[in-house]
Amino acid sequence: MNLSTIQKRLFAWGMGQANDADVDRIKLIDCPEYQSLGELKRALLGNAQHQVLEIGPGAGASLAYYPKDIHWIGIEPNPFMHQYLEREAQQQGLANIELRQGTAEDLPVEDESIDTVVSTHVLCSVTDLETSFQEIKRVLKPGGNFVFIEHVGEECGTWTRKAQDSINPVWKNLFDNCNLNRETWKILEQVGLEKVNYYQFKLTIPLVSPHIAGIVRKKPVAVG
Repeated sequence: MNLSTIQKRLFAWGMGQANDADVDRIKLIDCPEYQSLGELKRALLGNAQHQVLEIGPGAGASLAYYPKDIHWIGIEPNPFMHQYLEREAQQQGLANIELRQGTAEDLPVEDESIDTVVSTHVLCSVTDLETSFQEIKRVLKPGGNFVFIEHVGEECGTWTRKAQDSINPVWKNLFDNCNLNRETWKILEQVGLEKVNYYQFKLTIPLVSPHIAGIVRKKPVAVG
């Protein structure tokens, strides 16, 4: 077993243990609409319908927040996560699930086939962020939603951003290509979805404190 395989197994195990964490205890700063990460997840994911695709669901930390009657498709590149995802889905009463191995840059689904695409703390680790957003746009049905909760880089020039920039090379190696300083919002605003409105807030957790979250709709088909 090579080092990469060992790292993937350990990362999957750690993510599986994290499913038991109480995210209602993770408080949001500068977000008057929602008090905790758990409350935010319930608001953003609780109304998903029909075909839902989650990019990089890890061990399934978000499965508890979905309606039970959706058809959930998980695109998870780490095969060692799959056993944890299946177990978590069963515990949460999600019966109609599919697991597919793939990446955000090349989603293994048909054009305009998905009602909701979800990413939670995963766009920090994709290899090509712009291509990932174009794939999200491709697979969404007209009028479909992209739902996201992502940590991002702090404003340039701040002490937090300097620390993020300094630690990022080591952090990426330790945490499966996670980037602390990614300016995700810049590409999101350019991808051509209908409207980009999102919350900006912070957590009490150092380095991954700055966050953006929201729901962005793909343009519906014009009538007439």
